[in-house]
Amino acid sequence: MNQNKDSSIKDVAAIDLGSNSFHMVVAKVVGQDLQLVSRHKQRVRLASGLDAHNNLSNSAMERGLECLAMFAERLQGFEPDNVSIAATHTLRIANNAHLFLQRAKQVLPFPIEVIPGEEEARLIYAGVAHTQTESNSKLVIDIGGGSTELIIGKAFDPILLNSTRMGCVSYTNKYFANDKLSEKNFSKAILSAQQRLEALSPRYRKKGWEVALGSSGTIKAIREVMIGQGDDDGLITLKRLNKLIDKLCEFNYIDDIELSGLAEERKPVFAAGVAILTAIFESLKIKEMDFSAGALREGLLYEMEERFQRSDIRMRTTENLAHKHFVDVEHAAKVRGQAIEFLEQVHETLNLKKKSGLFSLLEWSALLHEVGLSISYQAFHKHSSYILSHTTMPGFNSEQQLVLATLARFQRKSLKLQELPEFTLYKTKHILSLIRILRLSIIVNGQRNDEMLPLLLTIDDDTWTLTSSDSDWLEHNKLLNADLQTEQGYWKSVGWQLVFH
Repeated sequence: MNQNKDSSIKDVAAIDLGSNSFHMVVAKVVGQDLQLVSRHKQRVRLASGLDAHNNLSNSAMERGLECLAMFAERLQGFEPDNVSIAATHTLRIANNAHLFLQRAKQVLPFPIEVIPGEEEARLIYAGVAHTQTESNSKLVIDIGGGSTELIIGKAFDPILLNSTRMGCVSYTNKYFANDKLSEKNFSKAILSAQQRLEALSPRYRKKGWEVALGSSGTIKAIREVMIGQGDDDGLITLKRLNKLIDKLCEFNYIDDIELSGLAEERKPVFAAGVAILTAIFESLKIKEMDFSAGALREGLLYEMEERFQRSDIRMRTTENLAHKHFVDVEHAAKVRGQAIEFLEQVHETLNLKKKSGLFSLLEWSALLHEVGLSISYQAFHKHSSYILSHTTMPGFNSEQQLVLATLARFQRKSLKLQELPEFTLYKTKHILSLIRILRLSIIVNGQRNDEMLPLLLTIDDDTWTLTSSDSDWLEHNKLLNADLQTEQGYWKSVGWQLVFH
């Protein structure tokens, strides 16, 4: 670890793999404070490498990998627990994102988490809230290369959050593809953004806010141009946005733009960003907006450092989801307890480290394995998997959510392992081990009684053996014996061996 003489001081880093730029911040944790040490930014234009079928081009991947190689130089000596990397919209939608992530592993030896849009919104709000605390309720807007996040929150807690698929890169490609700056192109872009916001805006207007804040590069660039145009207070208003559009239309093409305060690298996507922000101002009836230096990467820093966390957001998410779907929490807790006990017994044999995060994912999957019963008992494991795949789950990245859905899918019935998805952050062999542990934990609690059997799980090569200090445990539990025999057959069909005596 990058360690100072004082052991209470350590270096941490957060990286945001955005659709337009990659950002890295490095900070020192000193007592209860985060002190930013350095910021690094590289224009990668990842989203511009997406083709019509949402496949990333090799050249776009190369640009991204070159940037990650530079970041890796700065992060030499950092431990994995002290680096948090989040990938956003482009890597969420790219069909071949796994290829980029595999290549990235060779360049940057830290795990990259692809996060859902709502999780991105939550982390953006955390970054703003920790760096801009003067108001109680806030509206936070972040326009990225491929998506825009809109959040209303109070203090450190988001109340309304959404991520919508409109960004300055994607809108440039769609509405300014001919590089032509015209009222017609602006009108089309603004109308499209307003249509995307149509279903969301009434809820935001009804909730209300004290201050509106913009974060990240698009809104920062607009603010700097407005200051360059003589608006010294740096506030963004609808009147000033419309004035800026008129000014932009004085230029024939994007390459012709010459505005004080506008960086050359921001020029290609600037017009689309102005159009999207104008639509947001009109749809949400925003009077004025200030800029916040905090954003996703700062949110990652505060999320990573446990002493800054207000609560375990993932446990709250899990409990809320269980309550929403009328889960038998008492039974789920018994399955969770059994699953963790089994994992404690065999994790060294499986070479599965407690800090890997899979212990927690097994716990949460055990608590949520029956959410599908709220739909139907018939094939409820598939219903559970669907719910866990498609529900907004604050605190979980996309792959963690995929693990939960996979464990739910394979908790019972036949093992169709050909349907197992690919994982980037976790090893498939470990996921398969968690599947076995969860299945056994569910089976031994199948009668839903208060009795907890003293069971021991051991592994020898690929043979899993279940025993008890009570030598007659199977004689006294004939239904369990029958369930284990059925399970033994499921295992045998995929080449696994289960022994119980």
